[in-house]
Amino acid sequence: MKLETPSLLITDDDRDFRETLRSVFETRGFRTILAGDGEEALDVIKREPVHLLLLDMHMPRLTGLETIRQLRTLHFELPCILISAALDRQLEAEARAAQAFSVLSKPVRLPDITGIVARAMQQIYCWPMGK
Repeated sequence: MKLETPSLLITDDDRDFRETLRSVFETRGFRTILAGDGEEALDVIKREPVHLLLLDMHMPRLTGLETIRQLRTLHFELPCILISAALDRQLEAEARAAQAFSVLSKPVRLPDITGIVARAMQQIYCWPMGK
């Protein structure tokens, strides 16, 4: 599948973090969409194409993991990268079971997040992305 401009949905209840990631990924060729929680992210995905979902674990209304599980129930297969300040083996196992592409620990380093996004885009869509 050839992508002209891939879309990245950044979901986090921390507005500054969302905006920082927006600036990082827009300069790397993404159309970015922002959501403040899991329910908002699900609404976005239902109405417009999203190629990759970055989401925080701990948010109001729906956690990142609950959001991924709901996406799978709705048969959305897009790659999801979960980010958590409280990452442990249990959460990693649950994220794998929910078919998350990857799980990152907060605070996340720029090379880590851009690298995993690049890997997801290359593996799923054959889309080359510089780090």
